[in-house]
Parts: sequence; C-alpha cells; structure tokens
Amino acid sequence: MLVGGAVGVLIGAGAMLAFGVSERQQQAAGDEVVPQVLPSGATAVLTALRSASAVVDRGESTVWASPAAQTLGLVRDGRVASDEVLRAVRGVRVSGDPRALELQPRRRRGGPRVVLHVRIAPLTEDLVLIVAEDRSELARVDDVRRDFVANVSHELKTPVGALSLLAEAVEGASDDPEAVLRFAGRMQHEAARLASMVNELIELSRLQNDDPLSHASLVSVDDVVADAIDFVRMGALAKRIELVITGEHGLHVLGVREQLASALRNLIDNALAYSAERTRVVVATRSVPDPDDRSLHTVEISVADQGIGISDDDQGRVFERFYRVDPARSRATGGTGLGLAIVRNVCANHGGEVTIWSVEGSGSTFTLRLPALADELAPPIEGGVSPSVSRKVIS
Repeated sequence: MLVGGAVGVLIGAGAMLAFGVSERQQQAAGDEVVPQVLPSGATAVLTALRSASAVVDRGESTVWASPAAQTLGLVRDGRVASDEVLRAVRGVRVSGDPRALELQPRRRRGGPRVVLHVRIAPLTEDLVLIVAEDRSELARVDDVRRDFVANVSHELKTPVGALSLLAEAVEGASDDPEAVLRFAGRMQHEAARLASMVNELIELSRLQNDDPLSHASLVSVDDVVADAIDFVRMGALAKRIELVITGEHGLHVLGVREQLASALRNLIDNALAYSAERTRVVVATRSVPDPDDRSLHTVEISVADQGIGISDDDQGRVFERFYRVDPARSRATGGTGLGLAIVRNVCANHGGEVTIWSVEGSGSTFTLRLPALADELAPPIEGGVSPSVSRKVIS
C-alpha cells in the first residue's frame, strides 16, 4: 500500500510538471515575434537607393540590408551593429518621428576617418527604415580646408609681424643711417616674401578651380624648359650652380604652357634652394612608351640635384601645402611651402603626376609625367627623329 501511494504521488507530480511546462511553452509561443515582410515594392525602391539602407523589425533584427550597409559596418550578423543607431531606432518606434544623427565608427589604426550621416524613420507599424550616407570624403575636404585656412593665417602672420617690428625699428633708429638701411633691406625681404606667398596662394586657388584641358593647346616641352630656365637663371648664377639640359628634343603635350612652366620652375627653384654652391642641377626630358600599349607615350621632365636629399618620412608629405623639409632653410631662402603643392595640382589638372626619388645626403630627383601628344597630331621635327641633346646652360 505504501509503495502504491508513493507511485501515485510521483505520477501526479509528473502530470502537474508536464502541465506547467506546456503552459509556459504556449505562452512563449504567443509572445514570439512573427517575422515581418517588407511592403510590396519596398525592396525595389531600397535597392535603387545609392545610400546604405536597412530595415529593422520589432525584434531588432534586420529583415533587409543593402550590401553597402554591411560594408560600412552598419549591419553585422543580421543586427544593427551600432548601439547609438539602435537607441535611435527604439526612439523612432516609440515617438513615430524621424531622427538623424552623425556617426563615426571606430576606425582601424592608421585607417581613414569614416563619417556617416544616418536618417531613421518608421516604414510601417512594425518596421523602421535606416538610411546611411557616407560623408567621409566631405569631412576630409572640410578638414583640409580648415587646416589650409589655419596654415594661411599662421604663415601670413610671420612676414606681417616682421614688417611691423622692422617699421618700429626704423622709426627708433632714425638718427642712425646705417641701421635704417639695414632695417629697410630686411623690410624689402619680408615684403617680397609676403608678395610671393600671396601670389602663390592665388595661383594655387586658381589651379584648384581650373580645368586646363578644356582650353588646352599644343605645348612644346622645349619651350616649357626654356621658360623655366630663364626664370631661375639669376638664382643659379648667384650660387654658381651649373644648370644642364639633356634628353630628347621636340616633345609635345596638350596643356597650358604657363602652368607647365610654373610647375617646372618651382621644381628647379627647390633644387637650387636645397643645393650647395658649385653643384649641378640637371633638367632631363624623354618620351616613355606605355608597356601595355606601345602607341601611347608619357613625357617625363625630371629635375635632379645634388642637394641635401629628403628622408623617407618627409617624402610622403613634401607635396602638402606649407610643409617644409627644412623650415630654417625655407625662411632663409624665402620659401613659402606652396611650390610643390602647385606642382602637384598642375600635373593632376593635365592628367599626369609628379614623383620623387631621394636619398639623404645624395640629392633628389622630381619627375613630371604627362601624357604625350599622339604622334599623328604632333608637328614634324626638323631633321627627322627626335635627337638626344645635352648642353650646359649655366656654370
């Protein structure tokens, strides 16, 4: 009897346990979120969007996500990856009002800064739409513009401040003719430096808003080299630096002669500024065939010096505006730090590029690479094939 009663109690307890489990399962099934389906035609519209997009259901799972949303890291493993966006989604679901926010995902070490403009709005009663626009490039341009304005302000303060101090010095030394002459010479130097900086800023601004190929003409590379050499001739004579022109004769490109001469002049000016006296600067020209299409050629104009050279770290930054490898030397020579930025812009506007090779203590070589004019469009060269020439200009 005792055993039978115990068995009955166990059976009753098991039945009650089974009933409780069944009831909880039914309740859980009632609370389960039913997968949502996008409204008719929504998929086609979302696919056509250029921005990254995703749709989130009540369970905070993504029922749809564009490839761009996953590439930008907005969605990962079927969920919204950003806690900030997820909080905004919950807020939109409660209020029903659209929201917008600026998101900057954590970037990898050394990677570019990513800036996303995210808009969130209700799509249906159960679904919330997320649209993200990549504004990283706009943010980068804004950073560059802001840095440029800050650099301009800083650089202009130096010669302006110097002129103010020198003017006070001249006033205070009015009874000392020698001091007045000395201060006046310094004022002329600072005024020339200020004028040069303003002119280069104007030129750089014009280059950034100009498309020379829209009003290009046939340009002789020989003429470009001659123009640049004429401009720097006195500087080379002052330092007794030998200027040598070598390479192929009769090459032509499409572009603006004044801009190309300005770029080459800046390269030669740099070579003279960073070279010691009684050294040599070589300007070489040649035509290089395209390895994939022998009918296409690139004109290379290189400027090689025997100067101080540039370190590997500095080589990646020499084309930045106001960047100077040797600030002290630049101040002494009146350099503005804008010359190589102008060179880079001229080359880019002409469909080319500028490269650098340098070894510290052994000199540097800057090379302009520009698309050559097609052979059938180039004028004939007297005497037939382009000869290789080499002549000393100044010694």
